[in-house]
Amino acid sequence: MLGVGWCAVGVGFVGVVLHFGAWGNRLPVLVASGATYLMFAAIVGLILLLLARGWRSSVVAGVVVAAVLWTVVPIYVPQSRAASGPAIVVMQSNLLFGGADPDAVVRAVEDTRVDVLTVEELTEAAVGRLRTAGLEAALPFHYLEPTRDGGGGTGIYSRFPLRENKKYDGFILNTVSAVVEHPEGGPITVFGMHPVPPTAAFPNWRAEMGRVREILDAQRGPVVVGADFNATRDHAEFRALLEGRFTSAAEQIGAGMVPTYPSDRRWGPLIGIDHVLLADVTAEDVRTLSIPGSDHRALLARVRLT
Repeated sequence: MLGVGWCAVGVGFVGVVLHFGAWGNRLPVLVASGATYLMFAAIVGLILLLLARGWRSSVVAGVVVAAVLWTVVPIYVPQSRAASGPAIVVMQSNLLFGGADPDAVVRAVEDTRVDVLTVEELTEAAVGRLRTAGLEAALPFHYLEPTRDGGGGTGIYSRFPLRENKKYDGFILNTVSAVVEHPEGGPITVFGMHPVPPTAAFPNWRAEMGRVREILDAQRGPVVVGADFNATRDHAEFRALLEGRFTSAAEQIGAGMVPTYPSDRRWGPLIGIDHVLLADVTAEDVRTLSIPGSDHRALLARVRLT
């Protein structure tokens, strides 16, 4: 039992190292996507060592477990924030090369009274299917940069008027923003972002995550970001986005890991790579929704202007 306990503690320690490392190679970055799961093994290891009465080993394991708890527990603890401004419902959804069920997307928008929808992997054909399903009736204002095929298209749909539509350079997949003119809360800048995945384009992913930080650091006023970052909170590149004025909607309310991908597997989703980031905006609720035809769960956030 001592040997098994030590192995489990070792796995947990590897998880901590992967979480805090700024890795320059693709393999550790991919493994780090699930570092939090590895960290939980340290708790199992400590229990086994205590049961085996390996007291000295348990002390070492306890140090690793303390590091795990210091790293993981905060995402389950709500941050003390309050806001009394207008409420907005934001939905973030990756459409899997435009193949997500358009009726399901529109039904989710209508049932949850979505005000702003950000979509990735938006194709020209998907735009037409979503229009036929009634999306533009529910969210009549939009700024869309679809592609003919593939996963490069990105769009923003809104219940309220949009202005200052912008497409950003420095990205393989389209990154866009628009200013939403909320009738009560005033202008809110909304981003739709989709850095390339690190699986096949690791240097590009690192460069694009750095470009995302540059863009967000330059923003002022209320901002909402809906994105498939292809990154979890276990990636240093993602956590760097939260070092300034931006926070994660999920972490604000203590929602934990909020896995969104892959949702098209019997054993998924396992990791949270879809995120809603906020500046001068406070989250009140975050949850996920199943969208047939997509390999991502949609992320729904009810937020309130501060």
